[in-house]
Order: sequence, then C-alpha cells, then structure tokens
Amino acid sequence: MDRADPLAHAHARFVLPENLIYLDGNSLGALPARAPAALERLIMREWGRDLVSSWNAHDWIGMPARIGARIAPLIGANDDEVIVADSTSVNLFKLAGAAIRHMAPRRVIVSERGNFPTDLYVLQGLERLLGGAAELRMVERENIRDAVNAETALVALTHIHYKTGAIHDMPALGDAAHEVGALILWDLSHSAGAVELFLNRDHADLAIGCGYKYLNGGPGAPAFLYVARRLQEALQQPLSGWMGHAAPFEFGDDYRPAGGILRQLCGTPPILSMAALAEGIATFDGIAMHDIREKSKALGDLFLALVERRCPGFEIACARNAEERGSQVSLRHPHGYAIMRALIDKGVVGDFRAPDVLRFGLAPLYTRYVDISDAVDRLCAVMSEGAWRDERYRIQATVT
Repeated sequence: MDRADPLAHAHARFVLPENLIYLDGNSLGALPARAPAALERLIMREWGRDLVSSWNAHDWIGMPARIGARIAPLIGANDDEVIVADSTSVNLFKLAGAAIRHMAPRRVIVSERGNFPTDLYVLQGLERLLGGAAELRMVERENIRDAVNAETALVALTHIHYKTGAIHDMPALGDAAHEVGALILWDLSHSAGAVELFLNRDHADLAIGCGYKYLNGGPGAPAFLYVARRLQEALQQPLSGWMGHAAPFEFGDDYRPAGGILRQLCGTPPILSMAALAEGIATFDGIAMHDIREKSKALGDLFLALVERRCPGFEIACARNAEERGSQVSLRHPHGYAIMRALIDKGVVGDFRAPDVLRFGLAPLYTRYVDISDAVDRLCAVMSEGAWRDERYRIQATVT
C-alpha cells in the first residue's frame, strides 16, 4: 500500500522522530522540515537585521491575508474570503457576535450538545454578554434540523466531531438554515487539511479553524476565519481593533472598518507564528485534497480492520463507513487512559478524550500504512502483556 501511495513523497516534508509512530496530528501536526530554517531566517535576517523595516520590506503586514489566501483552496473558498487571525475561540466570538447583530431581532443560536467545549463556552459567554439579545439552544445531533426555525439567527456547528470523528452533512444543514433565513457557521478545526471541503459550493456563510492540527502550523499557531463575499460588508465584527481599520496608520480616534475580509483583523499579527504556519501550509503544495481524503479513508479502514482482527476487547467509537468519518479513528475502553499512556511508552502517540475514548489522528501527508499496522501490533502487545495495569499509567497528566 505504501509503494502504491501517490502521497508517499510527502513524508519527507516532515521531521519525525525515529521509531515513533505519530497518530496525534489531529491535536498537533508534525514539524515541517523547512520550518526551522524559515524561522531562523526570519529571526536573524528580518527581525535581527532589518528590524521594524520588515513590516514593509518583507511584507509582514500582509501575512494574514497572504497566508489566508493559501488556505482558501484547501477549504473550497476564494482567496479574498479567508484571513489568518487570532485563535479559533476569538474568531468564533467575532463571527458569532457579528452574526447575532446582523440577524436581529432574531436571537437564537443553535448548536450541538457535546460540541467541542470551547465552542460552547464561547457561545455561552456571548449569551451572557448580550443578555436578552442572544439565546443558545443546545440540542442532540439528530435533532439539529428540527431545532432550526424562524427564530434561529445562527447555526454554529463543528464539521467533524472531535471525539468520534462523525461528519455533519454540510450542504444539507446549510440548506436547512437558509430555508428559514438563518446563517450557518462551521468550525473546521478537525477538517481543514484532512478532508475535502467546498465552502462556496455548499453555500457556507462563516467558518473558523485552527492552524496547528492538520495544517501543521506549530503549537498555538494562529487560526483562520472565512466570511463569504456576500456577507463581508454587512457584518460588523465586535473586536474592532486597529488592524481591522480602513487606514490603521492614520491613527484617528474613530473606527472605520476596512473593506472585505480585512475588517476581521483585530490586533498586530504574531509574525513568528505566522511564519511557522506558512511552512505548514506549504506542505500541501502540489497535492490535491481529493488524494488526501482518499488516503485518510484508507488509513482509517485499515486501522479498524486490523484492530478487529488482531486486538479484540475494544468498542469501535467511530463510524465504520469511511464516508461518515473524518481523518481519525476512535476506540472505546473503560481503561482507555491507562492504555493510551502505556501505548505512548511503546512508541505510538495518540491521545485520550474523557471518559473512555482512545483517539488516533491520521494525517495523510506523513502517516504511512506501515505505521498503522505497526501501531496496532503495539496496541495488541500492550493489551496482551497487561502493561496498562501499571499504577503509573493511572495517574492523569495535565494534558491528555
């Protein structure tokens, strides 16, 4: 399978430790091989030698829009509809706040119970801040369509569920929102760079996503946001900082929003982090998202088949049908945390999500089929040897 893999050459674009199988790219992407040199060049030449002149000489000021334009084809958007800024949480606050104001007197935000917690926390914070002007309604996944009605201002969902990898039907839910006159906002944090996305084709209104998972931008990498062209001039984002001003270096007292996607900026862009993210995006050069998606499905199918054949005792906690599953697989076990800790000591890095889910991210650019086979072998060894029963594996670390 590796010999026939059209993406096999991409493995060399990353730095990966010897004898380690890394299946946690859905939490933190691997280091792009070109990133250290790029950051050293920026630090020593652009910052160290050219100093403040680099805002113009090296176009630091244009990095948010320039990197956003490179993300755009990965998510099915136009290059003037995506910009890199802030974090996913901040971007969610900006876009949801702008949407609620735009849709007044409608006030209801519909989201999924069990959605990624920060999304729910941010929406709850917005509800508290706006008082009677916003109401968050959390419903079960199967009831989302029924909950969207003439009161709905915004539907805010995560495209791929962080725990199970379940994929929402983007076009169908977008149509359901639009049929009642509501807007829809997608969190693409577990989608961008892993599955094919068609935001424009599927009539998405708004989207956010992080830069440090499948986009390989490094820990805490800046996030991105998408606003469809048809909404860019209508939305008034609430964090009206100087970088979103029409003329930030006029230093006037009154805010005037920049045109288009630029008004979604707020504060000064973090240039070092932006440079690392640019190298993460470069790992996709010359590679079609269709090929990435096909490999992600094949990797997941192989993992699940091998677990069922070689390593009984786990419940499959994700869809067996690859079309319904993102680029991750999930297993359930009552001692999942200890098992994952023991597996990491065996050289296979995945992660754990409470209360009992072992999660394995499949990053098609650098995950090989042999990695999947070897990972399952080591998982079987952990179980057959009973390594996970060691008391040290039961002590929960701060980050799981």
